[in-house]
Amino acid sequence: MIFDKFIYTNKGGHSTNEDSAGAEESGESGIFVVADGLGGHLLGEVASACVRDTLLEQWRPDGKKRSLWLKDVIAKANSRVLNLQEEKECVLKSTVVALTIDGDEAVWANVGDSRLYYLHESRIYAFTEDHTVSYKKYKAGEITREQICQDEDQTCLLRSVGSMDRNEPDIYKCDVPIEAGDAFLLCSDGVWEYLKEEEMLIDLLRAENAKEWAELLLLRMMARIKEGNDNLTLLTLMLK
Repeated sequence: MIFDKFIYTNKGGHSTNEDSAGAEESGESGIFVVADGLGGHLLGEVASACVRDTLLEQWRPDGKKRSLWLKDVIAKANSRVLNLQEEKECVLKSTVVALTIDGDEAVWANVGDSRLYYLHESRIYAFTEDHTVSYKKYKAGEITREQICQDEDQTCLLRSVGSMDRNEPDIYKCDVPIEAGDAFLLCSDGVWEYLKEEEMLIDLLRAENAKEWAELLLLRMMARIKEGNDNLTLLTLMLK
């Protein structure tokens, strides 16, 4: 399995980019991470970088018990962000979405509203669920999935890394073996709020590589972005 990946991050209409992203690979194993520092708190970029770096530093290509490993390493990241809060005497928090791949097995986790989409057999096969009030409204049938990005409670997070409680990740283990031709999109809310999910698939089918896929998505976004838009970060990954 070959990992064809591309990472793009931009401060958007803000003065600071509080998003962080990164990846580590070895053979047919890899970890891929996007974290989004909370803009309503100080030093969001410090929090997101701490989360990203903790996951990348702790990762090893052994492929053992990834579900448990993701739970433990996100707990470690949470502890480190809490320590930073004490050190800097301010509140720092972040979201995170992380994907691990070992051979034909994929496991991913999220806290907050940064998302992962898994594209398999020409469809969006699986995706993460946001930990927000708006997503709760969607699950309760009060709004549609498409209306999440316009809902007034979209930014009201119910979980985050850097919280004393309400920091538990959701862990997802892919129920099919991943294979060449599959793809993943990891992104902050500054990306997915401007994209329709069917467009992610359309652009994937048009793209020859991960960079081209990202560029097609970004072209769509640029026509829709409003002044003062949020930081935007995406990580595209195509398996070959």
